[in-house]
Amino acid sequence: MRVYLPSTLNELARILRDRKLGSVPLTAYAVTPALREWYASADLEELEYAAMSEAAKDSLRLLADDPDAPSRRVVLAAEVPEDAVTYGAGDVVDSDERALVRVSQPIAFDRIASGHVDDGEAEPDVRAARAVVAAADAGDEDARFTVDGAAGHELMWYATQELPHLVT
Repeated sequence: MRVYLPSTLNELARILRDRKLGSVPLTAYAVTPALREWYASADLEELEYAAMSEAAKDSLRLLADDPDAPSRRVVLAAEVPEDAVTYGAGDVVDSDERALVRVSQPIAFDRIASGHVDDGEAEPDVRAARAVVAAADAGDEDARFTVDGAAGHELMWYATQELPHLVT
């Protein structure tokens, strides 16, 4: 099963060093039954994009917690066994949780399929969004507008062998 894991460049450096993703359970996003139901007209590619977008938003939350991390969202796509994935809680109302999953097994680096990272042009918008993402989560409309500004930047695709060049 393909999952999308929010991260930061600082966390990516640790993952590259340790050759595995952090301790379990890991928060990730995936094409879940709730996401399929909510976005019934979408094909698989659109559903995966929606899940990756939620992971990118969660990357902003990680950036807010790590003031030393560069202002670039990072999402890692990984293949994990389906039995290692637990879907989000019960009746999902919040769209952020439609794609939410927990991964119960460690993810070795060789399970990562690709990395998705903001380019340098996105940094001003990501810097502004990371500062207000908590307010956006609390319902502040101005903060949501700022977060949407960061979401307007497409993440760049990187093969796993290219990821070390992002953190040097």
